[in-house]
Amino acid sequence: MSRDDVVTGLADIISGTAEVHRAEVTPDRPFADLGIDSLMMVDIVVAAEDRFGLMISDDEWTRFRTVGELADYIQHAAAITTV
Repeated sequence: MSRDDVVTGLADIISGTAEVHRAEVTPDRPFADLGIDSLMMVDIVVAAEDRFGLMISDDEWTRFRTVGELADYIQHAAAITTV
């Protein structure tokens, strides 16, 4: 799975959860700039886990500040689980 695929998937999730236009969801965009608070982030993480078929521990997801950081984590975790 490419990083672009992951970012596209996250854009779908974020736009539905935070009611942000998909075009605003870019890898370098901080979640705070998208109006995403910790409660919304939980919803985004759960949706991402379902969509990408992986688990993201509480210790991990709380450190993500940008869409790109979450996308990189998902891409890396997905590569490990498919090996």
